[in-house]
Amino acid sequence: MAIDLHHYDVTVDWTGNLGTGTSSYRAYSRDHTIQLPGLPPLPGSADPTFHGNAERYNPEQLLLTALAQCHMLSYLHVAVQHDVTVTAYRDHATGIMRLNRDGSGQFEEVILHPEVTVADPAHRGLADEMHHEANRLCFIANSVNFPVHHEPTARA
Repeated sequence: MAIDLHHYDVTVDWTGNLGTGTSSYRAYSRDHTIQLPGLPPLPGSADPTFHGNAERYNPEQLLLTALAQCHMLSYLHVAVQHDVTVTAYRDHATGIMRLNRDGSGQFEEVILHPEVTVADPAHRGLADEMHHEANRLCFIANSVNFPVHHEPTARA
């Protein structure tokens, strides 16, 4: 396998047939199970706005999660390269999705709000700047067609 190609597998099983399948818009549940090899099942559904189950993860949340998670992992990598010791990282990411009249929709932007704690107070400025490099390296941010902004806070 080439080092520059990585393959991923996921299985999505719809579990929402309430007896009549998709005989009408409200006749079925949006519930499904997301399965990845070697990991526990992840319960999925649609956003409650679209008749989904609020107790399950929806695709919009998972996209936002993937962006925040990828940025964090890229950031931690960049921190090592710059000899900045990160001792804590937390992000409260937000996203805006627009629905169109034809029933389609798309994310318009995501804003990451990473709060990073660094061991050395002298590195706070550099810690904030490193988010630009992390964004450039993030595989998921490089794969979406909307802007991913950052409003970081560095602490020591």
